[in-house]
Amino acid sequence: MEEKFDYTKAMAELEQIAKRVEDPQTSLDDIGALVKRSKVLIRSCRDYLRTVRESIDSDSSEEDF
Repeated sequence: MEEKFDYTKAMAELEQIAKRVEDPQTSLDDIGALVKRSKVLIRSCRDYLRTVRESIDSDSSEEDF
């Protein structure tokens, strides 16, 4: 069973990633892994927002009738 995407948790994780990347104590290897993870999260957030927008647009167009 696929876990439901949680936009709020994804955004919180992205904020934590940004803090870790900005930390001078974070190694380059860790930064590379964090950047990869952030790309996955950003893609998921964009997909989620696109789906929500399409749903809203669809609901709005149905109400026009």
